[in-house]
Amino acid sequence: MRYLLLGFICIVNVALGQKNLQTPSEFLGYELGSRFTRHHRVVEYFKHVADVKENVLYKTYGETYEHRPLTYAIISSTENIKNIEEIRLNNLRRTQLVKGNVTEDDITIVWLSYNIHGNEASSIEASMKTMYALADANNKSTQEWLKNTVVIIDPCVNPDGRDRYANFYNQYGNKNFNPNGDDIEHHEVWPGGRPNHYLFDLNRDWAWQTQTESASRSKIYHEWMPHVHVDYHEQFVNNPYYFAPAAEPFHEVITSWQREFQSQIGKNHAKYFDKENWLYFTRENFDLLYPSYGDTYPTYNGAIGMTYEQAGHGYAGLGIITEYGDTLTLKDRIERHYTTGISTVEIASKNAAKLSEEFKAYFSKNVTSPIGTYKSFVVKNNNQDKLDALSKFLDKHMIQYGSVSSSKSLKGYSYLTRNTKSFTVSGNDLVINTNQPASRLIKALFEPETKLSDTLTYDITAWSLPYAYGLDAYALTENLSNSNEFKKETVSEIEAESPYAYIAKYNALEDVKWLGYLLKKDVNVRLAHEPFTINGDSFERGSLVITQRNNEHIKGGLDNLIKESVKKYEANVIAVQTGFSDSGVDLGSSKIAKLNKPEIAVITGPQTSSLSYGEIWHFFEQQINYPITSISTDYFSRIDLDDYNVLIVPNGFYSMFDDNLVKSIGEWVSGGGRLILIGNAISSFKEKSGFAVKEYLDSDDKKKKKEPTEEELLRTYTELERDNLSSSIFGAIFKIELDNTHPLAYGYSKNYYSLKTSSTRWSYLEDGSNVGVIKEDSKPVSGFAGSKAVSKLDKSLVFGVQSKGRGEVVYLVDNPLFRGFWENGKLLFSNAVFMVGN
Repeated sequence: MRYLLLGFICIVNVALGQKNLQTPSEFLGYELGSRFTRHHRVVEYFKHVADVKENVLYKTYGETYEHRPLTYAIISSTENIKNIEEIRLNNLRRTQLVKGNVTEDDITIVWLSYNIHGNEASSIEASMKTMYALADANNKSTQEWLKNTVVIIDPCVNPDGRDRYANFYNQYGNKNFNPNGDDIEHHEVWPGGRPNHYLFDLNRDWAWQTQTESASRSKIYHEWMPHVHVDYHEQFVNNPYYFAPAAEPFHEVITSWQREFQSQIGKNHAKYFDKENWLYFTRENFDLLYPSYGDTYPTYNGAIGMTYEQAGHGYAGLGIITEYGDTLTLKDRIERHYTTGISTVEIASKNAAKLSEEFKAYFSKNVTSPIGTYKSFVVKNNNQDKLDALSKFLDKHMIQYGSVSSSKSLKGYSYLTRNTKSFTVSGNDLVINTNQPASRLIKALFEPETKLSDTLTYDITAWSLPYAYGLDAYALTENLSNSNEFKKETVSEIEAESPYAYIAKYNALEDVKWLGYLLKKDVNVRLAHEPFTINGDSFERGSLVITQRNNEHIKGGLDNLIKESVKKYEANVIAVQTGFSDSGVDLGSSKIAKLNKPEIAVITGPQTSSLSYGEIWHFFEQQINYPITSISTDYFSRIDLDDYNVLIVPNGFYSMFDDNLVKSIGEWVSGGGRLILIGNAISSFKEKSGFAVKEYLDSDDKKKKKEPTEEELLRTYTELERDNLSSSIFGAIFKIELDNTHPLAYGYSKNYYSLKTSSTRWSYLEDGSNVGVIKEDSKPVSGFAGSKAVSKLDKSLVFGVQSKGRGEVVYLVDNPLFRGFWENGKLLFSNAVFMVGN
């Protein structure tokens, strides 16, 4: 009987043991920080915590491109978790995104985001330690804080990049880590673990949401709207720890409370770092301007948004010798990120009532007294597809918009002419007024020109949405009512049976998607190189014509395919019963030429910019669903280019383009190929035999250059640093003059607004078409560009095409696919691929 009783007690103890909360080390089976934990094991640990703790919820909010789960945990007191849905809704009432009266519960919400850069690898480990400390019932401090604090933890924003780095290190790392930075374990292979699957920098995608990780996170973020948000990072190994307050420039929409509380948080962190004699710095480098970071985007949505940076990243591995001779280990890095995480929760809890009060006030003031000169924005409906794309973007950010009930004449600042002028707003135009919860975010995204308190900034300085989307817009100082719903125009179904031809306009990305679909179905599509009018409808250059003739081979019939595809892509297509035009060329003219199906090769690999290649890869796969073949720089010289008629070379720093390879590519172009060079890729072909592109050389430069004065020679180090800014462009918007009679510019007006991130200056092509140029006045329309950089851009090439034998070379000095958010550039890039050379 005694043995039976002992057995029963053992069984009970085992069962209870299974319910005990384990530390990360106990659960993983190795000491935290002794290796890099793969993402699925982190997910398993968070599930374990949620399984054994009734005050923890663990949920999935999406899936990466490589099918890893995107997850987050919610932890608070048991009582708060029981009422968590009411706490969430009550907080949304503070934002006025949900209607109803706010209950002053004095509960604050803190969101901690880890590992947005996959190879900044300590933070996902720290997330587990932080989670344990918050869930541990024996930790009296954290349990007290959770009585008035809800903590949300996203353990890994970028699982694909994280596992790419972990797999690299686990493959190349030594049995006992080698702290010598020369060892291979400290040198990731291209493209490294920093970006996601499509090689995007997710920390620059918070606002643009081009990637599935960003779009999925935004949905759940807007369901919670935290009061405090921390984005965890790593920087170079010799840098001390960085935490708030942030550096200038602060965007002008940031409130005095948001600035003030950053300092409170920083002082609380400093208390713990001082105790351990850990080095740290604040108010340097990491500013709050560009709206698409993990600190700025939450800030523009009312939170105290912050970046925390620990020394390390992919170079540090499990341990690295620093410049002081110390060995910085992964365990050290985890401990510091853990400390700031716990400190953040502590200071938020101690200020919970104030945080919730100020959060409510932020949105109340947005609605009653929005900041800024402009109270309304009118976006003209000069391109329905582009306007629809903008409205979808606004929906993602909970930005309210509508239309006017009747047409009226108004005055406003014109984005295109950059002055105040009269215009007419109609019921088809999109109207946004700033008396709404997202007021400050609207100002940050729509303002014609960003106000800079300091020109020394960390990223681009211009992103205004009307320029990015290529839409005619006006900023008004009056509050224009937009009470009517903005309605999308519907596309009429094709009713005609077996018409002579189908004709479609071509001026937006949606048209490219439809065109790509037809080409994949082997439809013979023809391209209009001259405008024409038929049956009273006018068509511009670039219009697409699909005739019954030459499409008899389509399986199931051309008519069925066109009707099905028009419905699928909402293409604006007209059926005509004749090829005889009212004016201009007839449909059988040689000016309406066969459009050749592109067979596309894209260079990738160690010599390319992973970001530039990723933008191209994502564009074809996720945006227009058109096939490409990616060819690495490692073996490019061995492939047969004759299998392709389009070759795209992304921005990069290439050493492989020696004279023999350049000659071979030149012969391929002359035989009918199309070479598309982006950004610095142009440098590999400049002044090479058979290539027309040249750097701009002003013969008077030496004459203009004067001997430096004594005052200039004796400038201080700080003054020299500032003077270097005069030769820099971090990212500013310039007006480009287009030749829209050229296929590269089909679908555009005579002007294009380009986001320029380099001051490299290229001469006009002497033998070719200068399709997009900057002429005399090269001042940016928005953003900062140094005076010396600006003067260099006068009379410079931005987009050009050189005919070479039966082929073409396309020079894209500015990247039209920049970060995937410069929507107006996507048609131009598509033209380079589909239109040029036909």
